[in-house]
Amino acid sequence: MLAFTKAEKALLHKLNTPAKVQSFLNELQFNFEKNGVDTLKSPLMVVRTHNAHCIEGAILGAYILSLHGFTPCVLHLQTTKGDFDHVITSFKQNGHWGALSKTNHAVLRYREPIYKNIRELVMSYFHEYFLDNGQKTLRKYSAPLNLNKFNSRNWATAEGDLWYIDKALDKQKHYDILSKSQIKNLRKADKVEILAGKVVEFKK
Repeated sequence: MLAFTKAEKALLHKLNTPAKVQSFLNELQFNFEKNGVDTLKSPLMVVRTHNAHCIEGAILGAYILSLHGFTPCVLHLQTTKGDFDHVITSFKQNGHWGALSKTNHAVLRYREPIYKNIRELVMSYFHEYFLDNGQKTLRKYSAPLNLNKFNSRNWATAEGDLWYIDKALDKQKHYDILSKSQIKNLRKADKVEILAGKVVEFKK
Protein backbone atom coordinates (compact mmCIF):
# COMPACT_ATOMS: atom_id res chain seq x y z
CA MET A 1 0.00 0.00 0.00
CA LEU A 2 1.30 3.44 -0.93
CA ALA A 3 2.03 6.11 1.67
CA PHE A 4 3.25 9.69 1.79
CA THR A 5 6.99 10.07 2.29
CA LYS A 6 8.40 12.09 5.19
CA ALA A 7 9.17 14.93 2.79
CA GLU A 8 5.64 14.90 1.39
CA LYS A 9 4.13 14.85 4.88
CA ALA A 10 6.32 17.76 5.92
CA LEU A 11 5.18 19.75 2.88
CA LEU A 12 1.50 19.14 3.55
CA HIS A 13 1.81 19.97 7.25
CA LYS A 14 3.29 23.36 6.33
CA LEU A 15 0.10 24.14 4.42
CA ASN A 16 -1.77 24.89 7.63
CA THR A 17 -4.30 27.50 6.42
CA PRO A 18 -6.85 27.46 3.60
CA ALA A 19 -5.00 30.31 1.92
CA LYS A 20 -1.73 28.33 1.88
CA VAL A 21 -3.51 25.27 0.51
CA GLN A 22 -5.02 27.36 -2.26
CA SER A 23 -1.62 28.74 -3.21
CA PHE A 24 -0.29 25.18 -3.41
CA LEU A 25 -3.20 24.12 -5.63
CA ASN A 26 -2.52 27.09 -7.91
CA GLU A 27 1.07 25.92 -8.39
CA LEU A 28 0.00 22.51 -9.68
CA GLN A 29 -0.05 22.15 -13.45
CA PHE A 30 -3.54 21.72 -14.84
CA ASN A 31 -4.38 18.12 -15.71
CA PHE A 32 -5.64 18.19 -19.31
CA GLU A 33 -6.01 14.38 -19.29
CA LYS A 34 -3.68 13.80 -22.23
CA ASN A 35 -4.47 11.07 -24.75
CA GLY A 36 -8.14 11.30 -23.79
CA VAL A 37 -7.75 9.18 -20.66
CA ASP A 38 -9.99 10.35 -17.81
CA THR A 39 -8.40 10.41 -14.38
CA LEU A 40 -9.47 10.96 -10.80
CA LYS A 41 -6.21 10.70 -8.92
CA SER A 42 -5.86 10.40 -5.15
CA PRO A 43 -4.19 13.19 -3.15
CA LEU A 44 -0.96 11.19 -3.04
CA MET A 45 -0.88 10.71 -6.80
CA VAL A 46 -1.68 14.38 -7.41
CA VAL A 47 1.23 15.43 -5.21
CA ARG A 48 3.56 13.07 -7.08
CA THR A 49 2.44 13.98 -10.59
CA HIS A 50 2.12 17.68 -9.65
CA ASN A 51 -0.99 18.15 -11.78
CA ALA A 52 -4.73 18.19 -11.16
CA HIS A 53 -8.07 19.14 -12.64
CA CYS A 54 -10.93 20.53 -10.58
CA ILE A 55 -12.16 17.45 -8.70
CA GLU A 56 -8.63 16.16 -8.15
CA GLY A 57 -7.65 19.53 -6.74
CA ALA A 58 -10.77 19.66 -4.59
CA ILE A 59 -10.11 16.23 -3.08
CA LEU A 60 -6.45 17.06 -2.44
CA GLY A 61 -7.46 20.38 -0.87
CA ALA A 62 -9.96 18.62 1.38
CA TYR A 63 -7.32 16.11 2.47
CA ILE A 64 -4.74 18.76 3.32
CA LEU A 65 -7.31 20.73 5.31
CA SER A 66 -8.21 17.55 7.22
CA LEU A 67 -4.61 17.37 8.46
CA HIS A 68 -5.24 20.71 10.19
CA GLY A 69 -8.55 20.01 11.88
CA PHE A 70 -11.03 20.74 9.08
CA THR A 71 -13.68 18.28 7.92
CA PRO A 72 -12.71 17.11 4.40
CA CYS A 73 -15.68 18.09 2.22
CA VAL A 74 -16.19 18.56 -1.51
CA LEU A 75 -19.17 20.16 -3.22
CA HIS A 76 -20.60 19.80 -6.73
CA LEU A 77 -21.67 22.78 -8.85
CA GLN A 78 -24.01 21.57 -11.60
CA THR A 79 -24.59 23.44 -14.85
CA THR A 80 -26.82 23.22 -17.90
CA LYS A 81 -25.95 20.86 -20.75
CA GLY A 82 -23.15 22.25 -22.86
CA ASP A 83 -21.11 23.56 -19.95
CA PHE A 84 -18.74 21.86 -17.52
CA ASP A 85 -19.66 21.15 -13.91
CA HIS A 86 -17.20 22.18 -11.21
CA VAL A 87 -16.15 20.69 -7.86
CA ILE A 88 -14.82 22.76 -4.97
CA THR A 89 -13.58 22.13 -1.44
CA SER A 90 -15.99 23.69 1.02
CA PHE A 91 -14.64 24.58 4.47
CA LYS A 92 -15.90 26.36 7.55
CA GLN A 93 -13.71 28.75 9.51
CA ASN A 94 -14.80 30.99 12.39
CA GLY A 95 -18.43 30.17 11.70
CA HIS A 96 -18.36 31.11 8.00
CA TRP A 97 -17.95 29.17 4.77
CA GLY A 98 -15.23 29.48 2.13
CA ALA A 99 -13.94 27.35 -0.73
CA LEU A 100 -10.78 26.06 -2.36
CA SER A 101 -10.89 25.66 -6.13
CA LYS A 102 -8.56 24.26 -8.78
CA THR A 103 -9.35 25.81 -12.14
CA ASN A 104 -7.43 26.84 -15.22
CA HIS A 105 -9.45 30.02 -15.67
CA ALA A 106 -9.35 33.47 -14.11
CA VAL A 107 -12.77 32.87 -12.55
CA LEU A 108 -14.39 30.18 -10.35
CA ARG A 109 -11.49 30.38 -7.92
CA TYR A 110 -10.85 30.64 -4.14
CA ARG A 111 -13.53 32.06 -1.88
CA GLU A 112 -12.73 33.72 1.43
CA PRO A 113 -14.53 32.23 4.46
CA ILE A 114 -17.04 35.06 4.72
CA TYR A 115 -20.29 33.35 3.69
CA LYS A 116 -23.04 32.55 6.21
CA ASN A 117 -24.11 29.28 4.61
CA ILE A 118 -23.45 26.96 1.68
CA ARG A 119 -26.02 28.62 -0.57
CA GLU A 120 -24.39 32.03 -0.10
CA LEU A 121 -21.04 30.45 -0.96
CA VAL A 122 -22.39 28.80 -4.10
CA MET A 123 -24.16 31.94 -5.29
CA SER A 124 -20.84 33.77 -5.27
CA TYR A 125 -19.97 31.68 -8.33
CA PHE A 126 -23.18 32.35 -10.25
CA HIS A 127 -22.25 35.44 -12.27
CA GLU A 128 -18.87 33.98 -13.25
CA TYR A 129 -20.41 30.83 -14.71
CA PHE A 130 -21.35 31.35 -18.39
CA LEU A 131 -20.77 30.03 -21.90
CA ASP A 132 -18.91 31.80 -24.70
CA ASN A 133 -22.22 33.26 -25.85
CA GLY A 134 -22.78 34.83 -22.41
CA GLN A 135 -25.51 32.42 -21.29
CA LYS A 136 -25.37 31.90 -17.51
CA THR A 137 -25.38 28.19 -16.74
CA LEU A 138 -25.11 27.42 -13.00
CA ARG A 139 -28.29 25.66 -11.90
CA LYS A 140 -27.75 23.38 -8.87
CA TYR A 141 -25.35 22.60 -6.05
CA SER A 142 -24.90 19.55 -3.87
CA ALA A 143 -24.80 19.16 -0.14
CA PRO A 144 -21.13 18.88 0.92
CA LEU A 145 -19.78 15.32 0.75
CA ASN A 146 -17.70 14.34 3.78
CA LEU A 147 -14.76 12.30 2.48
CA ASN A 148 -14.21 10.69 5.88
CA LYS A 149 -16.88 8.16 4.86
CA PHE A 150 -14.31 6.66 2.48
CA ASN A 151 -11.49 6.25 4.99
CA SER A 152 -11.73 2.47 4.82
CA ARG A 153 -10.86 2.70 1.12
CA ASN A 154 -7.67 4.72 1.75
CA TRP A 155 -8.83 7.47 -0.60
CA ALA A 156 -5.93 9.75 0.29
CA THR A 157 -3.20 7.33 -0.80
CA ALA A 158 -4.87 5.05 -3.37
CA GLU A 159 -2.88 4.21 -6.48
CA GLY A 160 -6.01 3.82 -8.61
CA ASP A 161 -8.64 6.36 -9.59
CA LEU A 162 -11.31 7.49 -7.13
CA TRP A 163 -14.37 7.16 -9.34
CA TYR A 164 -16.46 6.06 -6.36
CA ILE A 165 -16.14 9.57 -4.93
CA ASP A 166 -17.38 11.05 -8.19
CA LYS A 167 -20.39 8.69 -8.14
CA ALA A 168 -21.13 9.48 -4.49
CA LEU A 169 -21.01 13.20 -5.24
CA ASP A 170 -23.53 12.76 -8.05
CA LYS A 171 -25.84 10.96 -5.60
CA GLN A 172 -25.67 13.73 -3.01
CA LYS A 173 -28.83 15.79 -2.56
CA HIS A 174 -28.78 18.69 -5.02
CA TYR A 175 -30.55 22.01 -4.64
CA ASP A 176 -31.99 24.24 -7.36
CA ILE A 177 -30.75 27.81 -7.21
CA LEU A 178 -33.18 29.44 -9.68
CA SER A 179 -36.89 29.36 -10.43
CA LYS A 180 -38.16 28.94 -14.01
CA SER A 181 -39.07 32.63 -14.19
CA GLN A 182 -35.61 33.64 -12.98
CA ILE A 183 -33.99 31.43 -15.61
CA LYS A 184 -36.20 32.97 -18.31
CA ASN A 185 -35.17 36.51 -17.34
CA LEU A 186 -31.41 35.98 -17.03
CA ARG A 187 -29.28 38.60 -18.77
CA LYS A 188 -26.28 37.37 -20.72
CA ALA A 189 -22.76 38.23 -19.57
CA ASP A 190 -21.20 41.30 -21.18
CA LYS A 191 -18.54 41.00 -23.89
CA VAL A 192 -15.81 42.17 -21.53
CA GLU A 193 -16.84 39.51 -19.00
CA ILE A 194 -16.71 36.84 -21.70
CA LEU A 195 -13.27 38.05 -22.72
CA ALA A 196 -12.03 37.95 -19.11
CA GLY A 197 -13.42 34.44 -18.75
CA LYS A 198 -11.14 33.23 -21.54
CA VAL A 199 -7.98 34.03 -19.56
CA VAL A 200 -6.23 30.78 -18.60
CA GLU A 201 -3.38 30.01 -16.22
CA PHE A 202 -1.85 27.05 -18.07
CA LYS A 203 -1.66 26.47 -21.83
CA LYS A 204 -2.94 23.12 -23.08
